[in-house]
Amino acid sequence: MGGALVTGWLRGRNKIDPSRLIVCAPDPTDEIAALVKEHDLKCVDALGPRMAKDVSLVVLAVKPQIFHRIAGELAKVLPENCAVMSVMAGVTIRTMIETLGDRPIIRAMPNTPASIGAGIIVAVANDGGEAIKPAATKLLKVGGNVEWISDERMMDAVTAVSGSGPAYFFLLAEALAGAGENEGLPRDLAEKLATNTLIGAGELLKRSDLAPQELRRQVTSPNGTTQAALDVMMGGSALPELMRRAVNAAERRSRQLSDPNR
Repeated sequence: MGGALVTGWLRGRNKIDPSRLIVCAPDPTDEIAALVKEHDLKCVDALGPRMAKDVSLVVLAVKPQIFHRIAGELAKVLPENCAVMSVMAGVTIRTMIETLGDRPIIRAMPNTPASIGAGIIVAVANDGGEAIKPAATKLLKVGGNVEWISDERMMDAVTAVSGSGPAYFFLLAEALAGAGENEGLPRDLAEKLATNTLIGAGELLKRSDLAPQELRRQVTSPNGTTQAALDVMMGGSALPELMRRAVNAAERRSRQLSDPNR
């Protein structure tokens, strides 16, 4: 996600001057290495005191396990007025304050489509971070739409719906293609039909002013083929109930991961 954000900042509509960016990557990915070379970015293994003294915002895009390893050293070098914006999963604002000090903090939850600018990013700020929300919105918008919430406790449900949601979509595409193949379609055709149908339906939903249930009703003729399929998927609330259980399981796991004692 860090690479996707840097790419957007350097190539997007509202480009950032490369001289204003410092990439801190002990083990840079090929994508980051290519960006560093292309834009002649400063790239360091760790942020030292001399380089950190003029830093006004740090964007944390590391795995939570790495954050707990680097937080102590980072806290020693960050200026008191330096803000922090995190796109890490599971690390709460409270944990960041305990390790990095009381400073402006933005916690954001993107999803994988943000890597192509088609994501949805949900963000929350602590009291100090309220003043930098406009700047944070501008930075996050390179990944897609940005929604702000006021209660950080909602982040677990956000993670379960939009953070994990792309995997549910991919599973649906996989299952639909498999069902088509089971009915005699060649595998490549079944995959193409499933993929393009889901993408097209998603785009229609995005562009339409109608609610999902209304769009579903419009494509469902009484006693037709769609109705026959929906009778199976919705019989006894099968699919809606399965989705509720799945999202609840993801939400509970998110709460567990947010608790450093678990």
